[in-house]
Amino acid sequence: MRDIISKKVQEMQPSGIRAFFDLVLGMKDVISLGVGEPDFVTPWQIREAGIYSLEKGFTSYTSNKGLYKLRLGIARYLKNRYGLKYCPDEEILITVGVSEAFDLILRSILEPHDKVIVPVPGYVSYGPLTGLAGGSPVYINTKESGFKITPRLLEKHIDIKTKALVLNYPNNPTGISYSRKELEAIKRVVLRHNLLCISDEIYEDLTYDFSHTPFPILSGAKNNTVYLNGFSKGYAMTGWRVGYACGPKDIIAAMTKIHQYTIMCVSITGQMAACEALESGRAPVEEMKREYKRRREFIVEGLNKLGLDCHKPSGAFYAFPSIKKTGLKALDFATRLLKEQNVALVPGTAFGPFDDYVRISYACNFENLKEALKRIGDFLAKRK
Repeated sequence: MRDIISKKVQEMQPSGIRAFFDLVLGMKDVISLGVGEPDFVTPWQIREAGIYSLEKGFTSYTSNKGLYKLRLGIARYLKNRYGLKYCPDEEILITVGVSEAFDLILRSILEPHDKVIVPVPGYVSYGPLTGLAGGSPVYINTKESGFKITPRLLEKHIDIKTKALVLNYPNNPTGISYSRKELEAIKRVVLRHNLLCISDEIYEDLTYDFSHTPFPILSGAKNNTVYLNGFSKGYAMTGWRVGYACGPKDIIAAMTKIHQYTIMCVSITGQMAACEALESGRAPVEEMKREYKRRREFIVEGLNKLGLDCHKPSGAFYAFPSIKKTGLKALDFATRLLKEQNVALVPGTAFGPFDDYVRISYACNFENLKEALKRIGDFLAKRK
């Protein structure tokens, strides 16, 4: 058969996270600090709501936009918590996680060669999905600015073809987040150049040291923002695959048009469970958050004691320590640690040109975290 695979797909690199974790399959006694998935199970009342919905016979399609009950619940939640007002009929779309929402936005707004600014280190899908949608990702290395995008960096990379900025906070893989003052400064640049801010705030519930500020709540920002969130991280609902996008009605309408041809609708079971998540209150979220914060203190202190310089993340459940002092590059460090000590983590190169860093997820139980830190210490001691 002739070469049938598109050039875009041929040129796309496999996920740096998944490619590395193919090595883990089949290995025994491996402590995984790699996959960004809560080790908690979905709270029982949410699980029961999903089960009960099946028992009651809710097994049909829903509206392409998602269950109205869920869209209304999201609208009420955002209004009550942040004062954000979105119309559940026209400005909210339920998606298969934030990943689908991000893909839909890009396909809705990009013309060939439009540019999307992607700060790195950043989540692995942002650049490849931009390319698939016909756009050009413009990567901005934020290492010298504390892993944060700044107004000066942003201005430097904007030109006539720039259409959007991707903003993810708390960030995967660094765990950094932004204060309201920092966001206001970024907003001024976004509005001055009439960019769309694609604000991925899936980890907002896991912000530890200060209050999370949604980007669209900033004065004048709402019409230039598509706000992405979901239930995967805060409610430990990764496998339910329920996310949502909120934004200007013309963008949401365009996203819905693509969504109805590709996905049709999100699983009704997941949506019913998400309704319960909103109705049952935040107690389970806060309990998980307290435990993540305890783990954060432990892992950051432990890594620094071992000589792996690590800033304290403001949110999410990731640490991004430097391994420069070891003399090893990221992939070599991660591969050797896996083979010699059965500890799996992700090379920093999965998130951009960060050969001196690795990502550690502390979304695993505390005993495993302690054992993993001991094994990392043993690994480093052999290299002195």
